[in-house]
Amino acid sequence: MNTFDEIFKKINDYSTIIIHRHQHPDPDALGSQAGLARSLKLAFPEKKILCAGGPEGDLAWINKMDEVKDEDYQGALVITVDTANTPRISDDRFRMGDFLIKMDHHPDVDPYGDLRYVEPEKPAAAEIIFDFIKAEKLPLTKEVAYPIYAGMVGDTGRFMYAETTPATLKAAYELAATGIDITEIAMNISTVTLEQAKLQNSVIDLLHVDPCGAAYAVVTQQQLHKLGINEDQASATIGTPGRIKGIIAWNIFVEKADGTYRVHYRSKGPIINQLAEQHNGGGHALASGANAVDMKEVEQIFAEVVEVTKKYNENANE
Repeated sequence: MNTFDEIFKKINDYSTIIIHRHQHPDPDALGSQAGLARSLKLAFPEKKILCAGGPEGDLAWINKMDEVKDEDYQGALVITVDTANTPRISDDRFRMGDFLIKMDHHPDVDPYGDLRYVEPEKPAAAEIIFDFIKAEKLPLTKEVAYPIYAGMVGDTGRFMYAETTPATLKAAYELAATGIDITEIAMNISTVTLEQAKLQNSVIDLLHVDPCGAAYAVVTQQQLHKLGINEDQASATIGTPGRIKGIIAWNIFVEKADGTYRVHYRSKGPIINQLAEQHNGGGHALASGANAVDMKEVEQIFAEVVEVTKKYNENANE
């Protein structure tokens, strides 16, 4: 793994820096991207600093993408944040840059980039960006702190997940001390539309629960159209099964317009990221994503989750 100093040196060397994140962004993807971009803009007002990627969905309150032209990539430094593998990078033009840096907190299963800073122990990529800003003495204003804090809140489950550490809470304190509205951020992340709330209730009705504590639900295109919800907005349902006592691992399958499925894995104990990697995906040990081509693969995926959940229960009872 490379160092913050090596990354900062490359940033100094380039007049154009384009920051990418993953497709279907969550608060951590947008927050780490925006926090880095805003701090660099303050530190280097003479440089062109751009944020690239597809639509922000319901998260435009964190950051909006810049208009990035093909010619901007000529001789540019490209940095990806919160993106474990190249197929997940939003906007394929990241390949057009002169030099590529990866900054991430997922397991480094795809060691792409000319420089890499990957720290899987961190609960959020936004915390890595915070550490980078502090280490290199870059500006940390309210404008910079707001998206970074949002990213940390999002990927730590409002600091409830096991990966949250004292260092995470110390970083959150320093970010909050800049004067950002932490209540507003928490409300923005937790609030859903009426239509999303109705979909959450539908997921509970549709939930299939195995005796071992594994569960799954399939959200169809028909359901999304009926409620006027798109695939990205359906992500509001991902945590729903986790609030139910006795469920320790689960899948939410969201049907895409082409008939394939986005697969969401979540767990309170069983390791599920290795399962996701077998289905064109990956992620954290307890939170991952993948893809399924049809219902046959959907059934296969859930069978695998049931199997690891049973083994987890057996080990816990020994």
